[in-house]
Amino acid sequence: MNDFQIPLFQAITFAFVLSSFLNYIIHKYSKNFNLKRNEKEKRLSSKLIPPFGGIACSLAFLTSTRLIGKADDDFILIGIFAVIVSLLGIFDDIYNLKWYIKLFFQTLLVFYPLYYLNLFLNIESFFGFDFNNYLNFLGSTLWILIIINSINFIDNMDGLAVIVSGSICLQIAFLANYLNQYKLTDISLLLFATIIGFFIFNYPPAKLYLGDSGSLFIGYCLGFISILFNWNPIEATIYTSFINPLLLFFIIPLLDLLVVTSHRIKSGIAPTTGGTDHISHRLLAKNVSEINVLIFFIIYSISCFILILLSIISNGFLAYIALMGLFILFIFSFFKIRQMKILR
Repeated sequence: MNDFQIPLFQAITFAFVLSSFLNYIIHKYSKNFNLKRNEKEKRLSSKLIPPFGGIACSLAFLTSTRLIGKADDDFILIGIFAVIVSLLGIFDDIYNLKWYIKLFFQTLLVFYPLYYLNLFLNIESFFGFDFNNYLNFLGSTLWILIIINSINFIDNMDGLAVIVSGSICLQIAFLANYLNQYKLTDISLLLFATIIGFFIFNYPPAKLYLGDSGSLFIGYCLGFISILFNWNPIEATIYTSFINPLLLFFIIPLLDLLVVTSHRIKSGIAPTTGGTDHISHRLLAKNVSEINVLIFFIIYSISCFILILLSIISNGFLAYIALMGLFILFIFSFFKIRQMKILR
């Protein structure tokens, strides 16, 4: 039984079907769930739509990863902790936990697997420091926490978190396959299939929400995948062996996090308070339909990916132009979006 496995395509199909089935069960038996929420927060979502899609996705993902072969210890441990993170999100959805309580448990659930599996971004080597990997573990923990909460921030409109995180999964799968990291390719595709299984119930108008259980789970998985990704180019590129180009795939959630956080700090509002000042909300305020907002994010994601890919496969001047173009696009987008009115 330990060596049981099925072909990748069948595992992807299984992940999609199982995710769809579990989300259907949750939708069926949690209809009209009255979500307890801070009345001071302004949100676009409805209290009556159950926010438990994440636990179905996490269980489907953990199960399907086992079907592609005897899982490595790192994937087993990370998968288990991803489910625990999802359970933490459920408690937050139901009981509206304080932000510092959530952050405390998120930090523990991120740091332990990193330390136990000895996984980290090699920050010390990049800067020429030697702190016995303490800085590496600290920086890696901070990075994954940022990804977790940026995905949580982007989950602010029907279908949006699925579109953004699904795009990141496909981009990771493409680059991992290009660099012969087939295990990460498989894991990314299984995560994508799991998310799409939920999308059936989250397509506008949504019947089910990811909730914190889902956004924390997806952010956790993507954050660890970005750490596991091994950037070792055979030929010299614009990136050094210590800079992971995979980190650039998170431009959209990081852009939204930066827009929202800067706006709230400037307005004297706590960044952890829910609101309708996200990028998607600002587009809705310009009378852009929900479907067109999703299309906008798809096009933006593809544009960023093309520039990242060009910077990887090109040499010399073209690589620098592509990376500079990505930087200019990010800065231009930030200031342009900050000028847009928020949704009232």
